[in-house]
Amino acid sequence: MEVTESLAINHGLKKEEFSKICVLLKRTPNITELAIFSAMWNEHCSYKSSRKHLKKLHTSGKQVIQGPGENAGVIDIGDDDAIVFKIESHNHPSFIEPYQGAATGVGGIMRDVFTMGARPIANLNSIHFGSPQLKKTKNLLRGVVRGIGGYGNCIGVPTIAGQTSFDESYNGNILVNAMTLGLVNKNKIFYSKAAGLDKPVIYVGSKTGRDGIHGASMASATFDDKIEEKKPTVQVGDPFTEKLLLEACLELMEDKSIIAIQDMGAAGLTSSSVEMASKGNLGIELDLNKVPCREEKMSPYEIMLSESQERMLIVLENGKENHAKRIFDKWNLNFAVIGKTTNSKNIELIFENKKVAEIPINLLAENAPIYDRKWKKTKLPQKLKFNREDLKSLGLSDCLKKILCNHNVSEKNWIWDQYDQTVMGDTIQKPGGDAGVVRVHGTKKAIAASVDSSASYCYSHPLSGGKQVVCESWRNLISVGAKPIAITNCLNFGNPEKEKNMGEFVECVEGIAEASKYLDFPVVSGNVSFYNETKDTGIKPTPTIGGVGLIKDYKNMINMNFKNIGNLIYVIGKTEGHLDQSVFAKDILNEKKGPPPSINLFNEKNIGETVYDLIEKKLVVTCHDVSLGGILTAVSKMCIKGKKGLKIYSLKGLTNKYEYFFGEDQARYVVEIPKDNIQKVVEILNKNSIHYDELGIIQEKNLTFNGDINLPIEELSDAHTYWLKEYMDK
Repeated sequence: MEVTESLAINHGLKKEEFSKICVLLKRTPNITELAIFSAMWNEHCSYKSSRKHLKKLHTSGKQVIQGPGENAGVIDIGDDDAIVFKIESHNHPSFIEPYQGAATGVGGIMRDVFTMGARPIANLNSIHFGSPQLKKTKNLLRGVVRGIGGYGNCIGVPTIAGQTSFDESYNGNILVNAMTLGLVNKNKIFYSKAAGLDKPVIYVGSKTGRDGIHGASMASATFDDKIEEKKPTVQVGDPFTEKLLLEACLELMEDKSIIAIQDMGAAGLTSSSVEMASKGNLGIELDLNKVPCREEKMSPYEIMLSESQERMLIVLENGKENHAKRIFDKWNLNFAVIGKTTNSKNIELIFENKKVAEIPINLLAENAPIYDRKWKKTKLPQKLKFNREDLKSLGLSDCLKKILCNHNVSEKNWIWDQYDQTVMGDTIQKPGGDAGVVRVHGTKKAIAASVDSSASYCYSHPLSGGKQVVCESWRNLISVGAKPIAITNCLNFGNPEKEKNMGEFVECVEGIAEASKYLDFPVVSGNVSFYNETKDTGIKPTPTIGGVGLIKDYKNMINMNFKNIGNLIYVIGKTEGHLDQSVFAKDILNEKKGPPPSINLFNEKNIGETVYDLIEKKLVVTCHDVSLGGILTAVSKMCIKGKKGLKIYSLKGLTNKYEYFFGEDQARYVVEIPKDNIQKVVEILNKNSIHYDELGIIQEKNLTFNGDINLPIEELSDAHTYWLKEYMDK
């Protein structure tokens, strides 16, 4: 087949990029070479629009063993233990085929983790859908949830936390972000850097088929009316094979057979072989006739672009082939020596005894395009002026119940109940809390993890929104008694070729960088997903942050459940009554404009560290951060979880109860304090110059406030839990 400019454009390359390839090669590439360039130079693999800005991120710290650049990030948690973790997107595939798209997203992120020698111990997810009124939203939600549960449950890894939201900006592009944590001995971590000459290159796992071809390119393109035609680009997963692959790889990792290992994810055999060779400054030669294929007469083009799942590429020490084969045979997995490392610094492909491709590795890696795209700065919107007289006509109880059943605030039991939350027996905080928590098996330690995003805040002002989502992750970890260590990010945005979208990305990254550096909360891994756009309409900017923290003794973990009648409830952190961009403003006042709440990083750090200290000293027994819906929403959830009521005092200096109760000011926590501990808590708060309010006292049954609120816990619970189940059952 003749390779032309139009053919290159059909492969997702720009006209200028194709010209550059011809110049670099000093010839026109053949069809297989074109396929390799299209895979390695697409947005998904090359980060050509984002690389410049990702360098701003804070990526180092005392406990960071491996930052960005590997399959996943690694942090030290003491006693030679390390946590490997990462979050990845599988947005486009999940929109096209929700079950398989979501399932293979889970499978892919787990391979990223166990590729590094870690046994997966927990899964999380952040999933975002269009308007609930849109007919297809329900089907997409049902398919995605079944896909996540179907894969994770079968492989035997608990899903411990997650986030679900609905917004009309996702009508044409849903988001499915999957996160996995794994446990590894810090002296037994494996990397993807190839080393040594004439080392055997091993293919293991499932056979290669024609599913997922052009998957990486599809993930780097916008959608149009021909979306159905893209279904063949969606991979098909098999969790049972993945489980076998996991066990076989971990068994082989017990000795010193492996030099480098890489899963075949986006762009399949192409990206895995090129990345391994590039990191090792080597060449690689592959005989494609030796690749195990499940379909007849597959061409080099198809073999190199296939994204069939559950496959690994390994560079072995010489003489270890038979040893490795015995292991993979035992687990009933395909095993083949398909090539070797070379000193050519090229990727060379052999098929039917002929060389069908030869490309210098550096042309695919170092020489991939890097764009400095134009971008527009987002101005901070004018603060709205709410008519306080109008607010007075509203009923506090009615407002609260409406917010509790808001589609983004309501309980998501319908989703969580489809996930295995306790398999492996170490889950000590299930979904529904501030963060999921798993014990490090056989120790006193526990790992807390959460996923967070806030598209509305980021859309209103990306810089503030980027800071906020990092701070939200920080607060969620602290709220369960964990010391925050590091984060992973999944940056979901629209078309970067549009200045507005690119500006949203740049400023969100700057916000994330500023907050993570100030809080000493480094980014150790991540993913960028651009082109989340259909028919010229993109999503709201949605950076998702996965946070990980350590609890030194799992017995010190706390939750948001109110505990004991007679204990006092304090709000730590100052409430200014910020209603702009709040759930209250949108749901009750039908107002979607205005700026997000401001972020004071000094306050976030000072208050967060103080609350962590209070938990460590066992001075507070319950904690929950204040987020969507404000203080009244937060305490309602705490009442529901603990099956206890709360008498809220008549607050001194309260000028407007709606602003106080529903404002979404940041850097705030609600804590439960036994009366005997009040003096000590107040002394610490005063010493650290931290504002606090004595909110109320725990009582037996009802949530009450003067004559404005008198709601039984059962009524609060009904309001909070019914929406999603009712929606899915219709």
